Amino acid sequence: VQLQASGGGLVQPGGSLRLSCAASGRDFRINDMGWHRQAPGKQRELVAAITRGGSTNYADSVKGRFSISRDNAKNTVYLLMNSLKPEDTAVYYCEADFLRLEPQPVAWRSWGQGTQVTVSS
Repeated sequence: VQLQASGGGLVQPGGSLRLSCAASGRDFRINDMGWHRQAPGKQRELVAAITRGGSTNYADSVKGRFSISRDNAKNTVYLLMNSLKPEDTAVYYCEADFLRLEPQPVAWRSWGQGTQVTVSS
């Protein structure tokens, strides 16, 4: 099972980007999914998370600007980022909590490879 993130890039302040992260593989169920970010010299922080049922939570710094969503049929999570600020510059990582029931129940968390978001004029 792998997570593949895409959609990062360079954007001007006030602009928008949409990140995507798709899980590949088979015979699993995805529970919670989320996006984290890590800026140079800083610890990785949670940006947004979403449950399988669609409940969301956001870091205070992105509330009202970012929106997380998911498509369970496509095993994909999205992060729409609006009104981007220079302080949003970071490597963004997706993560997902997987569950496999056969041959025996096992749960684990996987991370995507990270995608760079740079907000600069």
